[in-house]
Amino acid sequence: MAGDSPSVLPVQLVEQPRLQKLKEMFISKFGSAPKFYARAPGRVNLIGEHIDYCGYAVLPMAIEQDILIAVEPVQTQVVQLANTNSSYLDFSTSVNNIQINKTKPQWHNYFLCGLKGIQVELAEICTKSEHYIGTEGGGMDQSISFLAEEGTAKLIEFSPLRATDVRLPSGATFVIANSCVEMNKAATSHYNIRVMECRLATKLLSKSKGLEWRKMLRLHDVQTKLGVSLEEMLTIVEEVLHPEPYSTEEICKCLGISLEELRSQILSQNMQDVSTFKLYQRAKHVYSEAARVLEFQKICSKAPANALQLLGELMKQSHISCREMYECSCPELDRLVDICLQFGAIGSRLTGAGWGGCTVSMVPTDKLNTFLKNVKKAYYQTDGQRLAVENNSLFATKPGRGALVFVEA
Repeated sequence: MAGDSPSVLPVQLVEQPRLQKLKEMFISKFGSAPKFYARAPGRVNLIGEHIDYCGYAVLPMAIEQDILIAVEPVQTQVVQLANTNSSYLDFSTSVNNIQINKTKPQWHNYFLCGLKGIQVELAEICTKSEHYIGTEGGGMDQSISFLAEEGTAKLIEFSPLRATDVRLPSGATFVIANSCVEMNKAATSHYNIRVMECRLATKLLSKSKGLEWRKMLRLHDVQTKLGVSLEEMLTIVEEVLHPEPYSTEEICKCLGISLEELRSQILSQNMQDVSTFKLYQRAKHVYSEAARVLEFQKICSKAPANALQLLGELMKQSHISCREMYECSCPELDRLVDICLQFGAIGSRLTGAGWGGCTVSMVPTDKLNTFLKNVKKAYYQTDGQRLAVENNSLFATKPGRGALVFVEA
């Protein structure tokens, strides 16, 4: 596995305009100079959406675009935070009394949640830390941020955490396109409902197969216990679960428990008022998407002549499953995927949690400039709000390196 902590890199600030500007803003804000700078890369998931928290491997890459933080250790018990974007207000709090309001998302919560968890391995810490703001993520974002290496995507596996290089075939470039629809995972229930639906599907599948369903939490656990393939799990889903939504009463009947036990032992605090759950669709997506991830890696490894077409087809299938089975797309994402495919992308799909955010497309490198021009015209220049941010919303990228700490040389 690649190094498990960020590299420290001495740099000349005069050669790093962004760091120099950050230093100047820091001095003007706090009256002293930063002692070091931290960089975390953006990331894009090429395939494997909403399956990391179900225990399955995902296939992301870090991108060249990143976020920078300037830091000065202080002797006081007060942490002071400031953002280079003036629309985000300054914030300070005592490190001994960190309060995170889950119901009202604030930019500084993403820093504060990190302070709450610095006691275990770093990539695993960050996954657990995010739970403090109410997001029950699976660890993909944090893992690729730390484990990424330039020039390669990674197959990220969990329990235990492992990263394997995936060399992407030549001849294509990945393009990120922002739908300009914002979805705040910590502020909405969509994401956590999906997590719970996967957990409930796990319980019902386990019970139907005579497993110790009370101990089973992830769809991957069911496959492991049964010792069957992903294809066989899809057949079991068809046999055991029905496409119609399950009421809480039906779930209780299937598991042989009371509504009180369901609410107190299985449903999380913010799920108490949800009355129906789609289990068949969510399980079907997870098992089929997990299979697509393994197939994607296999194609990259064997590199057949038609590798790009095969990978593109998997990306397209992934988006359809996200849209129809997991219902985590939105009209704008679907429109953007259609536009990208129309103008030459070999494959295109939503990436990230969905319900907004970005698409990732695989585009033949020799068609890149024409592709970017056409997508700008078809999606961004037809809408005033999108037009205002088009320069930051559509860009080509390649696999970048992971988290870094910079110090002045």
